[in-house]
Amino acid sequence: MVAKSQDFDASCWVKARSSLDPNQSSFLSWTGAIYAMVPGGKRNRLFKMVGVSVSRCVPTGEEGSWDFTSRELTYYLHPETGEILHKWENPWTGELLTVMHVANNPVQGFFKGKFPAQVNGDDTTFVFDLFSTYPNPLATDSKFADYSPNHTYQAAELFKLTVPTAELLNPEILSVSKLQLSWDRIGPWVPWMKMGDRAGQLIYSAYGGKVSGVDELPQLLQDEINTRVPLYQNAPKSYLDVEGITSWVYFQQHFNDYLAGATFPLPQPAEV
Repeated sequence: MVAKSQDFDASCWVKARSSLDPNQSSFLSWTGAIYAMVPGGKRNRLFKMVGVSVSRCVPTGEEGSWDFTSRELTYYLHPETGEILHKWENPWTGELLTVMHVANNPVQGFFKGKFPAQVNGDDTTFVFDLFSTYPNPLATDSKFADYSPNHTYQAAELFKLTVPTAELLNPEILSVSKLQLSWDRIGPWVPWMKMGDRAGQLIYSAYGGKVSGVDELPQLLQDEINTRVPLYQNAPKSYLDVEGITSWVYFQQHFNDYLAGATFPLPQPAEV
């Protein structure tokens, strides 16, 4: 069967990515690997990874539009054993470094209008190729010169989310029960790797899907969320009027903890 292009209302995208129920937190989890791509270099898998996004969509009051608010965790794991890494020996510099896992809170957006997808019988796939270019928040401070000196942050993220067509079109269903995620990312060295202006990029290759709650996440994420970062048991209750957090902003905020060798992500209690 040949897939057909079709535009869907934002409500369909909301029920795929998250939920039309603003009282419901939705969980999307992924596993995969992170590779280094260095000019002239061979395949080099640096890490395994596991991550989760817990999200909520809230109607804005304007018909057909939603605020999206979420929190994200991604852990850098040993490339063979899959254990959490808290220290990492940089193979290019030999330096032993503190690992700063991803703890982005919040990650937010706005959904409105039409969302294109490929319909192939029982399955519908939303395809998003996102290219980000913006000033690097670390580049203006000389203390970050060894960590992330480039003035421009540039990355590409390639998403494919496949959901059941029947559920997508069923107005009684507020959140699709199944979602298959494919996510690839090409981006710069993350600051904690202390790569300076060394040539190269990171390649992220991951897959995953929706789960119904914390107790269906990989055990590593369950343990971390239930003990160290219970804030990630739920999405924010509403859209937050604060700066969105990236790994670069988080590094900037917690640079002293990084230098002190803290264990990341830093503990975050549950929201009251």
